[in-house]
Amino acid sequence: MWYIMQKQIISKLTKTFEEHAYIKDGIEFWLARELQVLLGYIEWRKFLGVINKAKIACEKSGLDINDHFVDTAKKVEIGSEAKRDIEDILLTRYACYLIAQNGDSRKEEIAFAQSYFAIQTRKQELIEERIKLKERIDAREKLSKSETELSKLIYERGVDQKGFSRIRSKGDEALFGGSTTFEIKRKLNISKNRPLADFLPTVTIAAKNLATEMTNFNVKKENLNGEPKITDEHIKNNSEVRGVLVKNKIYPEKLPPEEDIKKLNRKLNVSKKLKNGSKSIK
Repeated sequence: MWYIMQKQIISKLTKTFEEHAYIKDGIEFWLARELQVLLGYIEWRKFLGVINKAKIACEKSGLDINDHFVDTAKKVEIGSEAKRDIEDILLTRYACYLIAQNGDSRKEEIAFAQSYFAIQTRKQELIEERIKLKERIDAREKLSKSETELSKLIYERGVDQKGFSRIRSKGDEALFGGSTTFEIKRKLNISKNRPLADFLPTVTIAAKNLATEMTNFNVKKENLNGEPKITDEHIKNNSEVRGVLVKNKIYPEKLPPEEDIKKLNRKLNVSKKLKNGSKSIK
């Protein structure tokens, strides 16, 4: 019974909080005077104290207070059709979160708000993690396709599978500043039987793919034949891509390894199955 009542309270407070949001020019905000009531504060003076603490927290996090707390005013009736301006503040969702964190947790409304924003923050983190995961998997798939195309191209031009491995290895050496594929694998503690790209960060995978795509394009455009010419082309392209990375202070050989992409793929597939399963249950 207690659980059901708590669930009803949370559902009601969530709906109430979201319903009090305003949107202007695509920007979502809340009014401090209204949030004051939602969080169980009777006196504006006391609530203003909480807001000031939230502003300090905002400043300490390195963000501009004026981006999240915007002073405003609104007219209210004081009798006999007379009106006067009272101060108010436009608050972003982040500002509301900081206010909840600095409020009196003994208040049921504050306790709820703290839990609510913690859940919302975690949801956002999970979404961001999933996006990064998908980007890395997509980049790896693109690299696999471009390397498969290169393998087919050079086979038609007199280069066997061993030659393809040598060409790819020379490309890696150029991209990783002179370090061979074997040396990078050893440095990152990767099994010699596993593809290096399965453990690289997205930026390096994308760099390898770009260099390979350039090689594919120029092999066809210049009608390059034989291992020496194609090797020179692949080295040149990887060196040029490395130049762009280094210019932006990104050194592929210094980047730490990422989690095995095969494991990430399995996680993503399990997540999809669970999601689809939950939909079918409903």
